[in-house]
Amino acid sequence: MISRRGFLISTGAAALLVAVPIPGLAAADADLVPNVFVRVMADGRIVVTVPRPDTGQGVRTVVVLLAAEELSVSPEGIEVEQAPGDTAKYGSQLVANSFSVRQLFEPMRKAAATARCLLTAAAAGRWQVPVQECQARDGFVHHPARGSLSYGELAADAAALDPATVPVTLIPQDQWRFLGKEATRVDAADIATGRARFGIDARGPDALVAVVRRPEWLGATVSAVDDAAARAVPGVVGVVRLEAGRGIEGGVAVVAESTAAAIAGRAALRVTWTGGTPAVDSRQWILELAAAVPAPPAAPGPVGLDRTYRLPMLAHAPMEPLNATAGFTASGGLVVEVPTQDPGGLRGLLAQLTGLDPAVVTVVPTLAGGAFGRRFEVDFVLEAVHCARALGKPVQVLWTRDDDTRHDSYRPMSAHRLTAVLARDGIPRWRSHGVATWPLTSVPAFNNPDLVLASGDHFPYRVPGTPAVVLRPAPLRTGFWRSVYAGQFVFAEECFLSEAGHRGGWDQVELRRRLLPVDSRLRRVLDVAAQRAPRPEGVARGVACHLDYESAIAVLADVRLRDGTPAVSRVTAAVDVGTALHPSGVRAQVEGGVLDAVSTVLGAQITVRDGRVVQSSFADYAWARIDRAPEIDVTIVPSGLPPGGLGELAYPPASAAIASAVAALTGSPVTGMPVTAETG
Repeated sequence: MISRRGFLISTGAAALLVAVPIPGLAAADADLVPNVFVRVMADGRIVVTVPRPDTGQGVRTVVVLLAAEELSVSPEGIEVEQAPGDTAKYGSQLVANSFSVRQLFEPMRKAAATARCLLTAAAAGRWQVPVQECQARDGFVHHPARGSLSYGELAADAAALDPATVPVTLIPQDQWRFLGKEATRVDAADIATGRARFGIDARGPDALVAVVRRPEWLGATVSAVDDAAARAVPGVVGVVRLEAGRGIEGGVAVVAESTAAAIAGRAALRVTWTGGTPAVDSRQWILELAAAVPAPPAAPGPVGLDRTYRLPMLAHAPMEPLNATAGFTASGGLVVEVPTQDPGGLRGLLAQLTGLDPAVVTVVPTLAGGAFGRRFEVDFVLEAVHCARALGKPVQVLWTRDDDTRHDSYRPMSAHRLTAVLARDGIPRWRSHGVATWPLTSVPAFNNPDLVLASGDHFPYRVPGTPAVVLRPAPLRTGFWRSVYAGQFVFAEECFLSEAGHRGGWDQVELRRRLLPVDSRLRRVLDVAAQRAPRPEGVARGVACHLDYESAIAVLADVRLRDGTPAVSRVTAAVDVGTALHPSGVRAQVEGGVLDAVSTVLGAQITVRDGRVVQSSFADYAWARIDRAPEIDVTIVPSGLPPGGLGELAYPPASAAIASAVAALTGSPVTGMPVTAETG
């Protein structure tokens, strides 16, 4: 059995370069550069380098707040710089497993505190006073008798000090001025006004654009290409055949001077396809998984409830379609600008695949319009590199919305069979949970049931039982999707518990209170959520809890009929993320997970017919629009613990709570997702 810690280490997510003082980094004798994350310039400017990409989760804002607190300056006075891909310099740069804030909390505080302590020591030295008499605040070091000196005035003196000789102290939490308070995202204005630079904005004036004609059915490869008509389209400058393998699905790229020309050229291509699986149907896949679910072990009493759940494939559907811009320099180096979840890892992989020295490979991470696990992968980046090498010019590969939907790396299908022995009062006293699913093809290590369990199994209630997992080969590409396997496990377990409670006549909140330890974080957030959730007439309610990423959340979902169709009217959530550093960011993450749950429970799924993905865009991969968005109330429950993870926390319980509410409203038990259509 692989432990959860072992799983995290095996994926590389646990590695982080600690921001200890590093002598000799001063860029100039007038600037203070005590470590790779913080610079105090002679002109008073403060620049903070963010080591991990911002894919919408707001990590830039949290890093600025951490630095502002320890430097004792307003966040508005800090400039943000995104670190390029370089694990040797910055440590792990992977955005995954809700790790970013947890892993940056202490290092970024120490990095900024080091600069503050050096500046304070420099002022004490200039004034010849004890350092304890000096206080750094708002960009100055103050002394009651000697006056004040700005950080800029002190930068050169501070840079001359040996950081190893200066004690570093952190600002106590009870003295925080910025952390834990409401704050606007540092890039909010730029995003709202169009100044923010996303990957799709990275194409320079000399770059070409490419779109790819992708396989007509699953696994198909190019047999022949007639590109005469494509090359005749005005603006088309080249056609590049992309061989399948090494992370690429394969196809034919049309490279042009404009997006419109590239798309027109792609439409004019005549491609003959061969191989693959042109007749497969996802309805058969879910039947096969249901048949492969492990049989439950012998129960210690009569089985009072036996239910099977079927869960579909899901596409990532980021608002910004996949894209990457690549170009080779005159000296043979490679520069890639891309919205990625792992710039450091991508740099090393590109060096390996191209045969280049990592020193001449530059990965520039941009803002990303959503990721949810998809931008951890590199197929779209490799397509840009191949096209740039073939054309001898910088090329941006741009995926259309149809490409994104029909050629994704999907969340695996799964089937779950749960059984329970019920006590006389209807409360489960024993359970079993058999799972049949696919591994993640994007990470070969995940072809391992133990890793699936480490990702998915977080059952928090006092009901004995051990899940069992069977893996079947994935018939198409699969990858990380927000909350990975926990989204499936928690959905099945919480829906099952809700049905058991309904049969026993239990209030769903009280049922869970009975099964949670009195002093548990989950019971505390459950109580808070219940207190904040009024119960209007005409609604049905579902309840679910989740403990993961060192955080806890309880979700209550209210569903009513709207024009004869179930609609989510309100979702109440209480969340304990330990120390909430950016409260508005916490609420935004929970709200995003809730809207993903509304979308997938009430209709969105990926299906395959005749070897082809049916859905092509938001028109038929029906993500929740504003008219389906419920009122969402999020309460942050402080616990004083270190910061926990959040980005993937809300989706699993929100989806289960919504589905259970629909079941209570309609009187039909949950048998899978979506609740409004056949799975698969």
